[in-house]
Amino acid sequence: MQVPRFSNSPLFYNDLKSRVNQYFEDTRQLPTGNWRLYSKATFITAALVTLYVILVFFTPPPAIAIGLCVLGGFVTAAHGFNVMHDGCHGSFSQSKKLNVVAGYTLSLLGANDFMWKLKHNVMHHGFTNVHGFDDDIEIRPFFRMCPTQQHRWWHRFQSVYCFFLYSLLYIFWMFFFDYKKYFTGKIGSFDIPKMKAKDHIGFWAGKIGSTIIFLVIPIWQLGFSTAAVGFITFTLVTGFILTIVFQLAHVVEETEFPIPNDEGKIENEWAIHQIQTTANFATRNPFVTWFCGGLNFQIEHHLFPSVSHIHYPKISRIVKDTCREYGVSYNEFPRMATAVVSHWKLLRDLGRA
Repeated sequence: MQVPRFSNSPLFYNDLKSRVNQYFEDTRQLPTGNWRLYSKATFITAALVTLYVILVFFTPPPAIAIGLCVLGGFVTAAHGFNVMHDGCHGSFSQSKKLNVVAGYTLSLLGANDFMWKLKHNVMHHGFTNVHGFDDDIEIRPFFRMCPTQQHRWWHRFQSVYCFFLYSLLYIFWMFFFDYKKYFTGKIGSFDIPKMKAKDHIGFWAGKIGSTIIFLVIPIWQLGFSTAAVGFITFTLVTGFILTIVFQLAHVVEETEFPIPNDEGKIENEWAIHQIQTTANFATRNPFVTWFCGGLNFQIEHHLFPSVSHIHYPKISRIVKDTCREYGVSYNEFPRMATAVVSHWKLLRDLGRA
């Protein structure tokens, strides 16, 4: 497949970058994380470890244990949004080593940071919402996420079963998706670059380590049935939260799904393409912003992925003003519930086509 090309006149983005760079100079801040992010990361990590120790080694009563497993799903998702995500983008810290450590926590939680960086940083961020290139919308055969994807008869029900299947993401991520990529050497139809020895070691160390943490030790301590109930509860909650947050940012009625022309060219410059294919939600809700690691400011994240999410609320004002001056539409939902409804309606309409 011919890799899409964008317009060669990035006037909008050059102006926007200049303004954002000036903001950091004026405020004398680094674009990476600071004490606000590190304190939050410490709190979330400590909460995750504490919940694990209580559930596995102190065996609370069943009702309390289920509640703590649900809470563990929320905390794990928060860790992914706030620690792993910034680490894999190199925005967690000025220290490259600390970014690597923050990113590798994904592998300790069951997925693989090497595969995720290729899928997310390269394919998703490079070609957002472009069918055949953005692997995040290639959830075939279960879903039809954009108008150019093939329609199947069962897609008419995708708005019914979507939320249940979203909850299975984490389990499939841990035990299927990464292994498929590893052994086929492909993400979608694209070849994975040759993995170095450290990448192979990191892959298997993470998979073995996470299996010991989430399966072997709990089964040894609690027995198979108890451990299985806790594991399934925890992973279903985590999977649903992770999936719904990322879907609300791109697969909604207001976002576009550009089609390259016969020469493989996309009409707009890269930055405008990112804005037209992305949406923000609940940006005035401090808890959503805190919990989601600023991913409700998804437009700012796609424009400046190497900038830590703690800066997005301030940067968003600059982005909005620049969009207004250049006549670029800026997609934003006032509430998270509104974005969920828009996502559901899009799946319904795409399923009917």
